[in-house]
Amino acid sequence: MGWFTKLLGLETEPHAVVALTDENFRREVLESQTPVLVDVWSEGCGPCKMLEPVVMKLSRDFKGRLKVGELDVARAPRLAAKLRVTGTPTVLYFRKGKEFERVIGYRADHYHRQLIEHELLEQTSATPTR
Repeated sequence: MGWFTKLLGLETEPHAVVALTDENFRREVLESQTPVLVDVWSEGCGPCKMLEPVVMKLSRDFKGRLKVGELDVARAPRLAAKLRVTGTPTVLYFRKGKEFERVIGYRADHYHRQLIEHELLEQTSATPTR
């Protein structure tokens, strides 16, 4: 959780937002059985600060159905480069270990919510018809 969320007191209940690193990315994202939202941010990024409360709310609202991770590019520059992140904020969505969607720049809550509800979670729960 970033300083902006703490400052505004937006953190009202505990929930798990995983700080992603080179060491835990495979386990937390690529091997996750739960769909994952990865918020890639950087210090001093205005749009990143605007996106943080949106990500925290999504984390609370989809608790148990969506894992949320934060990737600070200053702390994991090799991982950010490996993920081909060229600017912040970038939100990466993973399903079954594969990147499903990439959103570059700030998008409001309803954009991410619709993507999660109608694309990510529906596809994850869909069963093959064989």
